[in-house]
Amino acid sequence: MVDDDIPVPGTERQRARAYRPEMSSAGLRPAHEVVAVDEYGQTRSGFIAGERALTLYLDEREIVTLMTLGTHPEMLTLGYLLNQRLVPCIESIDAIRVDWDAGRVQVDTFERIADIEEKLKHRTVTTGCGQGTVFGRLGDQIEKIRLPRVQLAQSQIYRLLNCINDQNEVYRRAGGVHGCALCSSDADAEPDIHLFVEDVGRHNAADAIAGYMWLNAIHGSDKWFYTTGRLTSEMVIKVAQMRIPVLLSRSGVTFRALELAQRIGVMVIARAKGRHFLVYNGAERLVFDAIPPALPESREHATAAESRGRNPGR
Repeated sequence: MVDDDIPVPGTERQRARAYRPEMSSAGLRPAHEVVAVDEYGQTRSGFIAGERALTLYLDEREIVTLMTLGTHPEMLTLGYLLNQRLVPCIESIDAIRVDWDAGRVQVDTFERIADIEEKLKHRTVTTGCGQGTVFGRLGDQIEKIRLPRVQLAQSQIYRLLNCINDQNEVYRRAGGVHGCALCSSDADAEPDIHLFVEDVGRHNAADAIAGYMWLNAIHGSDKWFYTTGRLTSEMVIKVAQMRIPVLLSRSGVTFRALELAQRIGVMVIARAKGRHFLVYNGAERLVFDAIPPALPESREHATAAESRGRNPGR
C-alpha cells in the first residue's frame, strides 16, 4: 500500500522521465587541519570535521537552517524537501543553487508551492542532530505505508558490516560525524554500498541518501539502510519514505521507533558490531546461517555490560 501524498524515489513515472533539475556542485572538503595540545602538554596537528550553516530557501521562502559537513549539499537539499513533503515531485523543481559565501541554498520551482504555509504551520521538534524539526503531520501519513517483508541471512549482515568498516573515512580521520549507507546484498554475493555519506548529523546523511535516490530514480524495496547513529522514530520515518524495508544500526533504538517499525514493517537490527547484533523487529525473517561460537559465561556477561555502557549516539 502506497500513500499518493508521499513522493517515492524511483517510481516508474520518475524513471520514465529521467528528469534532473539544474544544480550547482558545491561540495566542501570534510575535514580541516588544526593544532591541539595533548595531555602531556605537547603540541600536535590533527584533523577535525567541518561544520557549516546552510539556510534553505524554497521560492525565496526561508524554510530551515541545517548544520552540515557540506560534502553533499545539493543531495541534502533534495532529500530534505522529499522527506518533509515540501515539494510534490522532483519534476516540480527547476534549480538548486548552493552559495556558501551567503550560507544559503536556493530552490526554485516551476510553479510556486501553493500550500507551503500550511505545511510549515505544523512542526515537531525532534532529536535530529543537525536538523531538529519535522514539518506537517508525517506520522499519520507514514503509518499508511506497508513495506515488503524481505528475508535475509545472518551471513549477509556480517558481510555488510565488514564492508562498512572500510567506508567511514571522515570519522577515522577526524571524528565528530555520523555515517549512513544505502546498501543491497544478495544471498551469495558481496554487498553493494551504493552510497556512503558522513555528516555532523545522522539525519543530514539520511536526507542526502534520499536525495540521491530521488535524483537517480532508485527504488528502495530491495535495499538496506545502515547508520552509525541511534534509531529514533524520525529515522524510521525517513527509511519508510524511501521504501527501504531493512534498517541496521551499530547503535540503539528508541521505543517509539520500534512501535512505528512494527506497524509499517521495517526490519530493525541494532547494536550491530562485529559478530553481535539484536533484531528488535522482523526476527522471523532472518535465517540464522552463521551463528558464532558460544561465549564463555563470564565473557558473555562482560560483553552484555559493555554493550549497555556504550554511548548510544557514538
